[in-house]
Amino acid sequence: MRKIRPEIFIFFIASVIISCSHELVPGFKKGKQGGEYDKAKYDYRYVEAIRLKLMGNYGEALKFFEMAVELNPKSDASYYQMAQIVLNNGDIQHGKEYIKKACSIDPKNYWYNMTLAGIYYQQKNLDSTIICYENAVKGNPDKIDLQIALANLYIENKNFEKSRTLLDWLDEKFGVNENTTLLLVKTLMAEKKYDDALLKIQKLIEQDPDNVLLNGYLAEIYREKGENQLAKGVYNKLIERNPGNPALQISLCDFLIEEKSFDQLFLLLNTVILNDSIKKEDKTALLAKLIDNNEILKNYGKEMELAVRILEAAYKDDDLIMLMRPDLLQKEHRSAEAAQRLEEIAKQFPNNYLAWEKLLLVYYDLKDYKKLQERGKECATKFNRSVLAKILYADGAMENKDFNTALEELRKADILAGDNKDMKLQVLTMRADVLYRMKDYQGAFSNFDEALKLNSNDLAVMNNYAYYLAEQDTRLRDAEKMAKAVIVKEKDNNTFLDTYAWVLYKRGKTREASKIMEKLATPDGKADAEYYEHYGFILRKEGRCNEAVRQWETALNLDKSKVQLLKEIKNCGK
Repeated sequence: MRKIRPEIFIFFIASVIISCSHELVPGFKKGKQGGEYDKAKYDYRYVEAIRLKLMGNYGEALKFFEMAVELNPKSDASYYQMAQIVLNNGDIQHGKEYIKKACSIDPKNYWYNMTLAGIYYQQKNLDSTIICYENAVKGNPDKIDLQIALANLYIENKNFEKSRTLLDWLDEKFGVNENTTLLLVKTLMAEKKYDDALLKIQKLIEQDPDNVLLNGYLAEIYREKGENQLAKGVYNKLIERNPGNPALQISLCDFLIEEKSFDQLFLLLNTVILNDSIKKEDKTALLAKLIDNNEILKNYGKEMELAVRILEAAYKDDDLIMLMRPDLLQKEHRSAEAAQRLEEIAKQFPNNYLAWEKLLLVYYDLKDYKKLQERGKECATKFNRSVLAKILYADGAMENKDFNTALEELRKADILAGDNKDMKLQVLTMRADVLYRMKDYQGAFSNFDEALKLNSNDLAVMNNYAYYLAEQDTRLRDAEKMAKAVIVKEKDNNTFLDTYAWVLYKRGKTREASKIMEKLATPDGKADAEYYEHYGFILRKEGRCNEAVRQWETALNLDKSKVQLLKEIKNCGK
C-alpha cells in the first residue's frame, strides 16, 4: 500500500547584511572627488536617491544613485547605498559588485568592509572574509570587538599563529579577561599547546572560581593531557563548593552535553535528579534532551534508562514523567517493550489519555493491527472526543478488513474534526483507502477529489491517488501528472519514486520506469518488498524474465504474504 504517514561575530556579520540600510549609513557622504563634475547636480541626485530609499521606493532610488555615479564615479557612498538596495532584494551578485567598488575607493571603511565580509562569509570564502576584517581593523584600530571577531575568523580558518599573536597583544593591553583570554585558550588547545592553555585558563578561574564554562575548559585540557582523574576532580570541586546550587548543576549538565563529556555527565546526573532544589520541569527538560541525543542512546542506553527510572521513582504519579521510559524504549527500537510499559501505565492510570494515545501509536508503528483495533476501541470509547483515537481505531479495523467499523469511526472522527482541515484531510484520505479496499473505486476516487479540494498540494494524497488510479488502469494521464508533480517536490522519497515508476510502467513507458526502479531495488535486499515486486513486472515487460524472477524471489523473502508472486515466477520460468 502507498500509505505515507555561531559565534558573536557571525551574528554581527549577518546583521550588517539584513539591517535596514538607513540605520547603517554613516551620514550623507558625497564620495571622494574623482575629477571635475557638476557638484550641485550630483548633490541633488544623491539626496533625492536617499529620500526615495527612505520612503521605500527602491527601484527609483537605484536609478538616481546610478545617475549620481555617472557624474562622480568615485562616490563610494553611492555604491554602498546601491549595494544595500540590491542585497535587501536578495541580489547577492550585484550587491557584491557594488560594495567591492565602494571598498576599492575607501579600503578602510568599516561599514563597507563589514558588508562585503558578510557576503564572503555566506559564500564560505573565509580568506576574503578575513581580508575585509583586516582592512576594517586598519581603519578602526580602537574597535576591540572587531579584533576579537578577526581572531575568531583566524581560528575558524585554522590560522592559529595569527590568532594567537593578535590575542596575546590584546591580553597584554587589557590583561586577563574572559573575552580575549578564553579565545586564546581555544587557540592554544587547537594547536595542542595544552600546558600553555592550562596556565591561561587557571588565571581566568582565579577571577571566577565557580564559572561553569571556564571549569569545563579546564577539565577538557586535563582530559586532552590524559589526566582524567584531574578532569573529574574539577567537576567534583564545583559541586562540593556549591552543593545546593540548582542553577549551577543544570548549567554544568548542559555544558557537559555540549562538550560530549558523557562519562562526567552521568556521574552528575543522578545527583541532579535527586536534588529537591531543582524544579521538576528542569529535570524533565534535561532528560528529554538526553533522550533526543542519538549518541547518548547508542553508547549510554543503560545509564539513560537508570536515570529515567530514578526520575519515575521521585515523581511516581506524574503523567508526563511516566511516559519518558516508553519514549526512550521506542527511540532505542525496543517498541515491544515500550508497548508493554504503556500497557502497565494504562492499567494503573486508566484516565491518562497521553499514555493511551502513545500506546496506540506504538502498536501502529509495530503494525500490530489486532492490538491497535482492540485497544483503539477501548480508547475511542473512553475518550470519545478524541479524533486521533478514532482515526487509529479505524486504521486497525481497516487493516483487519473490518471495513464497516472503520467507516463508522471515520464518520465520527469527521464530525469531531469540525473545521480542522488537517484532520478532515486525514479522514478523507483514510476513507478513500477503506473504500478502495472494499472495491468501491469510484467512492475512493471521489474522496481523493474532496481531499485535494482541501489541499491541492498534499503530496501523500496525490501519491496515493496516482497509485490507485494506476492499479485500476484508469485516468493514467492524470495519475502520471500527479505522480510527477510529487517527485518534483520530493525527488529523494523512495515511496514516491516507486509510485511514479509504477505509473510510467502502466503508461507503457517501461524504459523510464526501469531506470527508476534499478536504483530503488538495491541488491542488498534492504528496500521495501513492493519495490522488488514492481521491478519484477517491469523487467518481465522488457523481456528480462530471469532478472524478474530474482526480484520476485527477493520480494517473497521480505514479505511471505505475497504468495501471488509464486504464480508469476512459475509462468516466467516457462
